[in-house]
Amino acid sequence: MARTCVDNGKIDLELYGKYDVQRGLRDKNGNGVLAGLTKVSKIEAFEVVDGQKKPCDGRLYYRGYSIQDLIRGEVEGHRYGFEEVAYLLLFSKLPSEEELKEFRKALAYCRKLPTNFTRDVIMKAPSRDIMNSLSKCILTLASYDPQAADISIENVLRQCMMLISTMPMLAVYSYHAYNHYERDESMYIHRPDPKLSTAENFLRMLRPDMKYTEVEAHVLDMALILHMEHGGGNNSTFTTHVVTSSGTDTYAAIASALSSLKGPKHGGANIKVVEMIQDLKKNVKDTTDEAQVEEYLKKLLHKEAFDKKGLIYGMGHAIYSASDPRAEVFKTFVKELSEEKHREKDFALYSMIERLGPKVIMEERKIYKGVSANVDFYSGFVYSMLDIPEELFTPMFAIARIVGWSAHRIEELINVDKIIRPAYKSVMDEAEYVPMEER
Repeated sequence: MARTCVDNGKIDLELYGKYDVQRGLRDKNGNGVLAGLTKVSKIEAFEVVDGQKKPCDGRLYYRGYSIQDLIRGEVEGHRYGFEEVAYLLLFSKLPSEEELKEFRKALAYCRKLPTNFTRDVIMKAPSRDIMNSLSKCILTLASYDPQAADISIENVLRQCMMLISTMPMLAVYSYHAYNHYERDESMYIHRPDPKLSTAENFLRMLRPDMKYTEVEAHVLDMALILHMEHGGGNNSTFTTHVVTSSGTDTYAAIASALSSLKGPKHGGANIKVVEMIQDLKKNVKDTTDEAQVEEYLKKLLHKEAFDKKGLIYGMGHAIYSASDPRAEVFKTFVKELSEEKHREKDFALYSMIERLGPKVIMEERKIYKGVSANVDFYSGFVYSMLDIPEELFTPMFAIARIVGWSAHRIEELINVDKIIRPAYKSVMDEAEYVPMEER
């Protein structure tokens, strides 16, 4: 039956060119179809020099502020920045000390689940797929909200702040339920501490002893900031805009974004990087030998190694060419964490692949733009050093990106009030109805 679907459902790829349809909403040069306007964030990967469009080091801005400056401010201020940057994305301004204090209080107040929710929802039918568990939890939370369908900005902001606050709890508790009921391990349900940051609380709730180092918490905090937002055109954020435009409630919109993010082409790439490195270690005798590592990378591209998909995971990005600014920032903190965790050899291997990967790809493939390591290249390594299980790698992405989704949902509600409905060109052949007895 599936074969029938495939045979009868194929569309001649030449028709996309004939009708000037951009597959994936991107042209052959990688430029996206303009589908909206946003003030939430901005991505720059090219610059015009003497009338020519040329690749440049990637730049990412949240509400006009460069991500490097935001991270630098948190580091120099010796503070956790997730809440501060979340305030920026939601309210379009950096908070004063008093505003940040009140915002932290509000998030701490929201950081609780309905009575018996953990027992009645999270612990029932646990799944290894924590992203599905998150979607289930968020849709169920709508049943506890008497104003679930109210899409006034005031109410949507309340709902978004509640979901931002509780997402780490939903993810960690869902993992512990799975770990206990499906893997027969011990289960820990630690309550969050209202005095702690989002990053600190995540590690506190995840670990049996609730302990973590300051370096661990700060690196996780930076990871959450770097994953928090990335323009309106990424798949899950665009999903948020599309679903929001229909007039649906916040819970449905966020569950839709989660469903998009869990796809391996979007939020699951960091797991693939870790698995690829594990395969490399099994098949390369000396991982300090550049020639051997380079040979393995060539095998990846030739579909002769790992999953035989022809990809070096963590290399390249749909938008960035010369560099991904998030990866550049990440790398400085990854080195510090690798030293604390005594995994300098692993860091050296990642650094080697980051250097060799683009070279191998440029030699083996004809591509229209440069290639560099993306944020997924290092994020899986960071999570593994933080002893975060692989089942939580993509949920970690969601814990951060829900802030960006919330900002874009509010922006859509404020500005557009028109359902997003793109056009599709029909290329089917008409047919005359044939009676059953004549088929």
